[in-house]
Amino acid sequence: MPQDLSFYYAAIPAVILVGLAKGGMGDALSLIGLPFLALVVAPVEAAAILLPILVFMDMISLAIWRQHGDWTTLKIMLPGAILGITFGWATSALVPGSVLRVLIGAVTVAFCLRYFWNNFGPGKGIVIPPRPQRPILASLWGTFSGYGSFVAHAGGAPFQIYALPLKLPPREFTGTSVRFFAILNAIKLVPYFALGQLDTRNLLTSATLVPFAPLATMAGAWCVRRMKPQIFYPFMYAMALIAAFLILREGVLG
Repeated sequence: MPQDLSFYYAAIPAVILVGLAKGGMGDALSLIGLPFLALVVAPVEAAAILLPILVFMDMISLAIWRQHGDWTTLKIMLPGAILGITFGWATSALVPGSVLRVLIGAVTVAFCLRYFWNNFGPGKGIVIPPRPQRPILASLWGTFSGYGSFVAHAGGAPFQIYALPLKLPPREFTGTSVRFFAILNAIKLVPYFALGQLDTRNLLTSATLVPFAPLATMAGAWCVRRMKPQIFYPFMYAMALIAAFLILREGVLG
């Protein structure tokens, strides 16, 4: 367990940022949080330390958003996501995470810029109806999300690419996202244990950071509950765009 205070100067803000994201404030905050922790420990170790905390945050988020969620979206995205995690585990030593980061980041940037162009550019005012459920597309982006979540900690962007155009009510969108990633994080515990990343040292370090998780998660949920759709969706697309640039940066540097 780290004794250097500089570790906690980076780790505590990281946990708070990830907690706000878990409460529903957007994947970008989570992606900012992980590099904070990676400043003081190796990136793989940072991910291993955060995973048990994420699972704990998921339990809080599930309690907060227990009455909200779109089961159709979950049912058609989860099989692909589980396949993606399995493929990521099998190829974790073969496929560079940087390649996936660049691909996901580039697609998400284009996706978000298209939204802002349609809503705030010359063509603003054109109402785009909610997109219907498309099982094949859901399976594709679910697979990317599961794979990205395992090998590059970038599962949020593919999920948002599929789910945001459905234009679910903000609480339903957040509840769906919370359930989706709670299931993925629980499944990821198995391969992380198998790869030797969740050893006693990392688990003890995670335990010292857990107390900061509940308040951050509840604060994120408090903010989302008070956002109107016309504020929530531009905010979420902006968070996705920031996340995409962060993913791209990590991919290029990687």
